[in-house]
Amino acid sequence: MVVRSAPGESVAFRALRLLDAFDEQHRVLSMSEVARRAGVPVATAHRRLQDLVDGRLVARRPDGRFEVGARMWHLGQLSRPTALRETALPHLQDLVAFTGHTAHVAVLDGIGALVVDRISGSRTLPTRHQPGGRLELHCTAVGKALLAFADEQLVAQALQMLAPVTPYTITDPRVMRTQLAEIRRTRLAPSRQEHRVSTTGLGVPVFSGRHVVAAVGLVAPLDASLRTAVEPLQRCAAAIGAAIVDRERRLDGD
Repeated sequence: MVVRSAPGESVAFRALRLLDAFDEQHRVLSMSEVARRAGVPVATAHRRLQDLVDGRLVARRPDGRFEVGARMWHLGQLSRPTALRETALPHLQDLVAFTGHTAHVAVLDGIGALVVDRISGSRTLPTRHQPGGRLELHCTAVGKALLAFADEQLVAQALQMLAPVTPYTITDPRVMRTQLAEIRRTRLAPSRQEHRVSTTGLGVPVFSGRHVVAAVGLVAPLDASLRTAVEPLQRCAAAIGAAIVDRERRLDGD
C-alpha cells in the first residue's frame, strides 16, 4: 500500500513508513520504489534507508535494491504473534488432519486481522493469504470472530468501512451488528463468499481467560459442509487458549 507522510512526523515514524513499504508482494524494492510507496521524497528515503541499513533493519542487495534485514527477523521472534504461532501450530495441524480443510490463526492488528499461521488442507482451494498477511475484519470468518469481541470504538470504526470485497460482502452496518451479536452468542463466525467467491469459512475466537486473543478459522470450497468441523474447530481454539495460558504461567514463574 502506498502511503503519504504527514507534516510534522517524527524521524522514527518516517523510518517506520519506509519499513511499511515492504510487504508480501514487494519484498525487494529500489530506492525510488521505497520513496514512492512510503510517500516521502527520494532524498529523505536515501537518508532514512541508510540509517536502517546501518541498524541492520534493512539490507542492501548487491544490485543496489533493498530488502528487510536479518535484525527485523530477530526482533520478530520476540513478538507475541510469533509465540502464538509456535503455541498454535500442533493444534492447527491436528485440525487440518481431521477436517482436510485449510486452517489459519489470526490476531487483531489495528483495523485488520494479521495472519499468524496457515496450514493448507488436502480438500480445499489454495488461499491467497500467507503468514504475515492482513485480512479484512468485516468479511472474513477470523476477522468477524475478532471483531465481535473487540471494543466498541473499533467496532464503530469498522462499521464505517464496510467496503464490498465480493457481491456477497455485508455492507449494511445494521446487518453486521446483528451478525456480530449472534457471533458473541454462539462463538461461531461464518463467512460465505464474502471475502472470496466460491469459498466458505468458519471462525472461532480463542480465549485466554476472559479475553479474546486470537481467532482460528477454516476455509473450504463453497459446496463443502463445515457442520462436522464445528466441534473440532472449537476444540482447537480451546486447546490453543489453554496452551497460551500455560505458556504465560510458565513465563511468569521464570
